[in-house]
This record gives sequence, structure tokens and C-alpha cells, in this order.
Amino acid sequence: MGNGGRSGLQQGKGNVDGVAATPTAASASCQYRCIECNQEAKELYRDYNHGVLKITICKSCQKPVDKYIEYDPVIILINAILCKAQAYRHILFNTQINIHGKLCIFCLLCEAYLRWWQLQDSNQNTAPDDLIRYAKEWDFYRMFAIAALEQTAYFIGIFTFLWVERPMTAKKKSNFILLLKALLLSSYGKLLLIPAVIWEHDYTPLCLKLIKVFVLTSNFQAIRVTLNINRKLSFLAVLSGLLLESIMVYFFQSMEWDVGSDCAIYKSQDS
Repeated sequence: MGNGGRSGLQQGKGNVDGVAATPTAASASCQYRCIECNQEAKELYRDYNHGVLKITICKSCQKPVDKYIEYDPVIILINAILCKAQAYRHILFNTQINIHGKLCIFCLLCEAYLRWWQLQDSNQNTAPDDLIRYAKEWDFYRMFAIAALEQTAYFIGIFTFLWVERPMTAKKKSNFILLLKALLLSSYGKLLLIPAVIWEHDYTPLCLKLIKVFVLTSNFQAIRVTLNINRKLSFLAVLSGLLLESIMVYFFQSMEWDVGSDCAIYKSQDS
């Protein structure tokens, strides 16, 4: 998910007499968040002379604003996988990560390739013409477009629900952009499809459903942390996104398009 703000932060031995502290980790235009109480903070730590660094204490909860700046990135990743709100606040508010777009494209490519492979594998005809058609790239591009449209419908469903339920929050441009980045970043669970691409795609329906549940859980936590709303609204937002995504899938199926969905593939393999 990303590196911590200052991994391996040095522990200071105390304040240096007669030396003023300078907040090197903040600027006037940048606001951080306390990972415990979600209150805004102007800095994460203070840098004193002689390399003495001290983590800032939150004025609201009297706890360190961000303890994860001392943690190794692997520990942060593990906490994010466990869907801890503190880890999500650290990643979303207190770090500068600009891989949202690249991560989204990469996940869509993995999903499109898996669907494309399942679509071709479900066709048992081995005629030369079919082998030539199998080698065409058009089916892969179509799977990529369908996967992108389904994800877009999912996001639109989430934003539409939040727009109706939380108009004052959802209509803010800053919140909209931050939530979009949070949703893209929290969809990293789709990277678990990579083993399916590498190791002959030997995934059972249960594994694919577990990956889906993990991604939805991460999205749920990202919505709750980003907008600071309760679990009920976050759950309903994810449910609204799933509903619109399902409508999109139903539309594709009614148009008799091969969407490469798991259910269709496994049904064809069982028949």
C-alpha cells in the first residue's frame, strides 16, 4: 500500500534546552490527521537540532498523531490487510501516494486477462479457425472494457448513495477526490488475481468470492475512514455500488455479451 511517512524515525532523548523546535513535517497548506481520533494536525513530528526527532501528540486524544511513521512498511501493510482504521488513516491522510491510477489499470488488466482466459478456456472446440480467433486481441480488449465499466458503475453507485445521504460531505470536491483515490487504493485486493494469471489460473469459485469479499471490506473501511461516517452508511454505500454493478452485468448478459463472469464460466464447465 505504500511506505510510512518516516519509517525508522529516530528516538530523541528529550528536549534540547534553548533550542526551538521546527516542524519540518508540515506546511501551512497541508493538514494531517490523527490516526486515533481523526482530528486534523499540522505536523506529524518535530525535528530538533542534532537529529532529535519527537512525534507530535494529538491535542484532542493525547495520543501520538501517527505512530506508524516509526513502523516498517511491512507492518503497515499487515495492519491495512487487517482493515485497521488507524492504518487506513495513515495511508490516506499522512502519506503521499500517487499510484492510484496505475494500481487501478493494473488490477483491471489482471481481471480482464483472467476473464479472457476463462472465456477462451470454456470453448472446447479446437478447430484451426477457433485457435486463430483465440489469438486475437479483441476479446481481451473487450474484457478490459467490460471490467472497467463494471467498476465505474460500482463507484457511481457508491457516490450516488453518498450524494443523497450525505450531501454536505459528498458534494465537497476535496472529499470527492479523496474518496475516489481511497476506493482505488483500497481495491488492492484484486492483486490477488495475479497468482491466477501466473499459476495456470487454478482458482475455485470460493477463492474468487473470497477475493471479492476482501475488496469490498477494504472499500467499506476506506469509505468509513475517508468521510468519517458510521458503519451503517458505509455498508449501504458499498451495497448500492454492488447493486448498480449487478445491473450493469445483467445488462451485458441480456445483450448476450460474454462478460467472463465467474458464474457463467463455472456453469459452462459443469455442463
